[in-house]
Order: sequence, then C-alpha cells, then structure tokens
Amino acid sequence: MRAPVVMDDFNRAILDDTAHRPYPMPCGPWIMTQTWNDLLFAHWPVEAAVLRPLVPEAFELDRFNGQAWIGVVPFHMTNVAPRFVPALPWLSAFPELNVRTYVRAGGKPGVFFFSLDAGSTVAVGAARTLLNLPYFTAEMSVETRDGEVAYQSRRTAAPNPEFTASYRGLGGPRPPLPGTLEHFLTERYCLYAVNHLSIAYRLEIHHPAWPLEAATAAISRNTMAEAAGIQLPAVAPLLHFAKRQDMVCWAPETIT
Repeated sequence: MRAPVVMDDFNRAILDDTAHRPYPMPCGPWIMTQTWNDLLFAHWPVEAAVLRPLVPEAFELDRFNGQAWIGVVPFHMTNVAPRFVPALPWLSAFPELNVRTYVRAGGKPGVFFFSLDAGSTVAVGAARTLLNLPYFTAEMSVETRDGEVAYQSRRTAAPNPEFTASYRGLGGPRPPLPGTLEHFLTERYCLYAVNHLSIAYRLEIHHPAWPLEAATAAISRNTMAEAAGIQLPAVAPLLHFAKRQDMVCWAPETIT
C-alpha cells in the first residue's frame, strides 16, 4: 500500500524559523516545497579512501573527528510542488530512498547523493533532466501502523538494489546540539552535484531544525550502498528518526 496522500498542509511558518541556520537564508525567491515524512537516518562509518574516488573532486569530503560517514535514508514525500502551484494527488506524494555522504565546497557543508530512488517516474525524469541528480525509479511501498513504519524498495534497473526494513522512533524529539555527531549528520542546508556539463553546483534548502528521535530498526535487506560501489562495515548502524520535516528549496547555482 502506498503512503497516504496528505495535501495542502504545508507549514509556511518555517520561513520565519531561521535562528538555527549556520548561515543566512539564500537571496532570491525559493521555488519549490516538499514535506518529508517518517524518515529513518541509518548511518555507517566508512573509510574516506573508499568514498573519495566516488565523489567529484570539486567537493571536499566532510568528516566528523576524522571519520567519514554514509547514510541510507528512507522516507515518503508529500507537498512536492513548484511555488504557486498546488500539490496534486499522485504527482506530489511518493516514497523516496537516498544514499548519501557529506561534503563541503566554498566553506559550506552539504550533502552529496550517490543515489536517490523514488516511486514516481515523473519525479525521476524531472530530477535527472533538470538537475542531473542520480535518481532511479523503484517499486516502493510504505505502511505505518501503531507508530511503526514498514518500508520496502526495489530499484527497477539492474542490479536492482533493495531496502526492506521496519522502524520507529523512540519518542522525545529534540533538535540536535551543535558540535554533536547527530548535528553533523543532519543539519545541512544544501546539496552538491554536477550538472550535465560536469560543472559543480549547489542547491540551497531551508527547513526548521530537525526534530530527531532515537530510533530502532530491523533492516532485513539493504544492498543500496553496494550498488554505489560501497561496502558497508559489519557494524550496527547509528539510527535516528524524524516524523516530519517541511522544506523549501532554491534554484541551483554553479560554484567554482
């Protein structure tokens, strides 16, 4: 069963919630809204030497106390719509699953995606065409029952990486404290990628501070990082949960 479609409940008050940001809001108008729901942050420590060949040279690997990290992040989206355009059923809501690491450019910390799987062919096509992001179509399902999220994803393209898990937050959401690992892994306000001309760009976003909870998860299948050429270590992941996050984004800007 697909995640429930909830429309027209975007929280525009987030635009006035800026004190937590590490640098000022971008100039110019934002162009899109998204709401991220039922997120699991599953993180593993990975050697920087493993990640460096997979990340464009324009971006510096960002580390916490010398350690690089990779995250696998399942969630489902609602309110995906351009500014001034209402969210539409079956176009503005779909599951998504990201594989990511952490980089810097021009002194700004951000996220670099190895892959973004989505249950929407329209979203995949648009992101690949407009942003050259590594989006892939996947067969996905999300069910939430009594606070527990059952998540399944299988990419339609070979080698068909999969992710199957059930997870839940453990309550007590709070913003991560600056200087902590949780803050390093989540409080980032841009993504980095290269466009179709291999020119590096930054895409700025804004959202409130993350309402993070400790989490528990039973991950029965996870070949997402392996599909990106990364072998996860045989250790338990660091887990966090967030029930909801509203965000806006700006148009991408090239960087040098």
